[in-house]
Amino acid sequence: MPPAPSPMVRRRRLGAELRRLREAAGLTGDQVIARVGWASASKLSRLENGRSRPDLSDVLDLLDLYEVTGATREELIGVTRDAGNTRGWLRSYPVMTQRQRSYAELEAGCAEIFEYGPVILPGLLQTPGYTRVRLLSSREVIAPDDAEDPETEIAARVARQSTLTRVAEPPRYEAVLEEAALGPRGGPAPVMAGQLRHLARLAGLPNVMLWVLPPSAKVADWYLPETAFSIYRFADPDDPDAVAVEALAADLILTEDDMLARYGRVFDWLRQAARPPAESLTWITEAAAALGPLAGDDAYAPPASLTPPVQRRRRTPQRPSQRTNPPPDR
Repeated sequence: MPPAPSPMVRRRRLGAELRRLREAAGLTGDQVIARVGWASASKLSRLENGRSRPDLSDVLDLLDLYEVTGATREELIGVTRDAGNTRGWLRSYPVMTQRQRSYAELEAGCAEIFEYGPVILPGLLQTPGYTRVRLLSSREVIAPDDAEDPETEIAARVARQSTLTRVAEPPRYEAVLEEAALGPRGGPAPVMAGQLRHLARLAGLPNVMLWVLPPSAKVADWYLPETAFSIYRFADPDDPDAVAVEALAADLILTEDDMLARYGRVFDWLRQAARPPAESLTWITEAAAALGPLAGDDAYAPPASLTPPVQRRRRTPQRPSQRTNPPPDR
């Protein structure tokens, strides 16, 4: 069985449902706080925004106030329990550092993942050798967490990568990669040779599509994406979609409909400008051969078997405008 949606995803779903119920009841946040007798005015805001671990008694207070009964009440009680079960969810991962956990929480339960890598390859595609180069080079500008050494961080990333290669319902995965992200600036030749060969293996999976974007390609009307980003869509249509936008020191998670539509449209532009998957695979294979032999753990095999898996499908019903297929043409 694939891993269940993470506590982060369940918190966001619970928050969206609680906000909808409050608005349907015609109540303001201040009115709710006054009626349930909470001391903190920010408590409701944190719950509705999915930023805090929900307490079941607090959720029951709100459901009572909003007069929620029957199947809806039972469903939200179950979502609340899932949202608080962080320890149980993490048992799916043998190693998970705090740095990697936020990504793993978004990836768990996904039906579809779309990523754009302009300079650095997405974590789900990296070999240990490539990851090691990235971690060690980044310490020149970002102070490392003393509790997380590079090898533990690498192991955590490898744990995340089993998402793509598991036999049971892996997500549909697409990535648009700039040629610059695949070139010699990424690391020593043996590291990049191993990385490119790994990409070629992944591209052979039925649930993975890679698109290489040439430097001369025109994107839409001369559009230039400003940074890397990832789009996450979940198997359960009640779990809200998300976009992660990468920055130097922190990542931004967006869930607003207009932002989801914007990044979906940009990804579609990038896909249209890039080489088709078959041509991209040829380019990757030839680039790997030109770099020569591998060394050490650069001859990387991804976690789990590469036996063609049964691809995970999004459950119906689909949400209007955000649930197009093939996505994300929005």
